[in-house]
Amino acid sequence: MASAPDEQNRAQTVLVVPFFLLTFGLAWSVFAPFLLWPEWAEERLGALHGRHPLFFLAVYAPALVAISLVWRSAGSRGLRHYFGRLLLFRASLAWYAFLVFGFPLVFFAGALIKGEAGSAPLLKEPWMTLFPLALIMLVLGPVEEIGWRGFALPLLQRFLLPFWSGLVLGVIWAVWHLPAFVLGTTPQAAWEFLPFFIGSVSCSIILTALFNHARGSLALSMLFHFQMNNPLWPDAQPYDMYLFAAASCLVVWMNRAGLFSSREAVTDLFGDEAETAR
Repeated sequence: MASAPDEQNRAQTVLVVPFFLLTFGLAWSVFAPFLLWPEWAEERLGALHGRHPLFFLAVYAPALVAISLVWRSAGSRGLRHYFGRLLLFRASLAWYAFLVFGFPLVFFAGALIKGEAGSAPLLKEPWMTLFPLALIMLVLGPVEEIGWRGFALPLLQRFLLPFWSGLVLGVIWAVWHLPAFVLGTTPQAAWEFLPFFIGSVSCSIILTALFNHARGSLALSMLFHFQMNNPLWPDAQPYDMYLFAAASCLVVWMNRAGLFSSREAVTDLFGDEAETAR
């Protein structure tokens, strides 16, 4: 007969399925009117762009679904433990160097290959313009990580090795963005989807290694995501995506012991580590 903890773990693990279904359902339902009835939607709701409230709702879908499922599964105590991961900052200097210096290096190198190294807003725009953009990016994309890495990744790592968990989650993460590439009014509309797909999967694998190294830190996962969207860096598509793919190969090699073993995989949804940090 299975023990109570085993039953609880199984009950939590199967939540990964409704998480993905609800996350896609909520986000894609926001995009659906603009794709199916564009004139009607724009007339009544306005053009869907990066600062539109509905765009925020779509981006927040992974976090909203994860919070709802944690609340339903473990109540307020579970949420306290879950958000305790926001207090985890412990990581090696090498990872902090990657977070602080690696991202601008990738984007500027990609822009150099593209022949647009001087196009970075950091070099052209006044700080009074960039600061509000940075604040928007800080409260937009990074919030996704409350769901993707905070919820889905620990559950995937219960039955897949970290490398495969990161790869599977990266594929799902990339495909989830697909409607934004179809609409002509979103930031992704100017990009090609295939390089974005390659870059997203690569970044997911890198972030998996960081997430496990930092014992499930939501804070560092969100910082990683912010640096991906940082408005200071140049638009280096598609070359930045290829450079992230190269970086992921290096990260996999350097972290192969942890990525191809379940020994260091973070699988706890509600963050025992957060209790220690507090």
